[in-house]
Amino acid sequence: MDNTIGAGKRMMGVGKQIVVDIRYDQTRVAVLEDGDLVEFYMEDDEKQGLVGNIYRGRVVNVLPGMHAAFVDIGLEKNAFLYAGDINIDNTVFDFKDKSNGKEVKNISLRDIVREGQEITVQILKEPMGTKGARVTTHITLPGRYVVLMPTLNYVGVSRRIEDEEERQRLRKVAEAIKPQNMGVIVRTAAKGKQAEDLMPDIEVLCKLWEGIREREKQGEVPRLLHKDESLLYRTVRDIFSADVDRLVINDYHHYQKVVELVKVVSPSLVDRVEYFDAQRNLFEIYGIEAKIEKAIQKKVWLKSGGYIVIDVTEALTVIDVNTGKFVGNASLEDTAFKTNLEAAEEIAHQIRLRDIGGIIIIDFIDMEEDEHKKKVLEVLEQALKKDRTRTNLVGLTGLGLVELTRKKVRPRLSTAFLKPCPYCNGTGRVYSESTVIAKIEKELEKLFSVNEAWGALVEVHPSVANAWMEDKQALEQLETTLKKKICIRADESIHVEDSRIKLLKGPGDLEKVVRFS
Repeated sequence: MDNTIGAGKRMMGVGKQIVVDIRYDQTRVAVLEDGDLVEFYMEDDEKQGLVGNIYRGRVVNVLPGMHAAFVDIGLEKNAFLYAGDINIDNTVFDFKDKSNGKEVKNISLRDIVREGQEITVQILKEPMGTKGARVTTHITLPGRYVVLMPTLNYVGVSRRIEDEEERQRLRKVAEAIKPQNMGVIVRTAAKGKQAEDLMPDIEVLCKLWEGIREREKQGEVPRLLHKDESLLYRTVRDIFSADVDRLVINDYHHYQKVVELVKVVSPSLVDRVEYFDAQRNLFEIYGIEAKIEKAIQKKVWLKSGGYIVIDVTEALTVIDVNTGKFVGNASLEDTAFKTNLEAAEEIAHQIRLRDIGGIIIIDFIDMEEDEHKKKVLEVLEQALKKDRTRTNLVGLTGLGLVELTRKKVRPRLSTAFLKPCPYCNGTGRVYSESTVIAKIEKELEKLFSVNEAWGALVEVHPSVANAWMEDKQALEQLETTLKKKICIRADESIHVEDSRIKLLKGPGDLEKVVRFS
């Protein structure tokens, strides 16, 4: 049935919605809460995410000093396997020696794995920058309501289920139905569910694990044993739950697939899946394109007139809070407090939206009252609870900075849209005109020292040309020192840091260059 929805209903922006745009072999998923973009995911058909994939790899290097090993799993860079991510139970994987019950940290890494050894691993973190993927031997297979851990004997319940009574009930249910010598984590979506709801998940995941174990025994190494599902499937499995009011998709073929999938995993949600047939970009109709543009900018404005600045380094992310245009109407303390409260909400939102991971340092505006500091931290902590990714709020440092960590699984949002600037090399700045001129002068000295020439034509960006021509005395002094004629020409096609130098044999060459260039 064509379940196309009316424009008025689509644009209400109330509640939680998932908007799926599929076109040009690319899938984009946006999660909206009351009209605000809170999560964004993108995947190309030819370049799907690697997290969750399971490989049969070969250990290529064991580094006891780093308590880690590197494993060839067939990717461009070898994967990183930390000792703490190695399952030392020989009944699951064939390791070099038995650990005799010792913890990994108390035994030599070379007693666990050896170079050339075949090993089954799962990707925990995507390759980022110069680093390869991080892998583990603790395999996890996610379903709708549970996560099966075939290599661990453990029962856990999602921390997002805060009701302690419900947590204990679900724990008892999981303990009663979990496979022998395997582990189970009950997911947030299982809240209120019974054993009969969880059993189909466990049965399917056990069969999946049996297939993986069979594929371990045959084929070349390294090789892929199991590929995690597509972005669209993961969206239905992990995000589309009872708190989502609608899932809108603009591709009818995939709409039908989603409906069939939802009928299996969450039949009560089928009516919330809606097909939208439109010539216009679905993301433009919802205003998502503009929201994505803002999500990759350094500066984020607050409604009050204040703003936050997000600076990303390789090791950590620094977020600075400023009052900006907001001057308040009571006192400096009151202005700082109100700005920080608003910023705390927005920072949690930006961390989630941009998928910022690792160490995060927040420099709030200085406040004198301890009660105000406590309140800002409470607002930040409460806002962070909306995030599905694990976040740990450490608290205030001695310098009054707020420190937190967030699990890093995949590259942050900006890396999907931006690449390092080839001119500034990531600094965000370029050389000043005076610095460019100084570099050109040195280059001219070098060229004239090895070439017999009457002079040189220097082509530069207009801003550099103007700065050079304004200081005629310095230009005349350069010509006197070099005993050469220097001609300058502006060219807008040249980058502000670049220049083109053409040596001239005589005045006639200059006329030819000017006439025919």
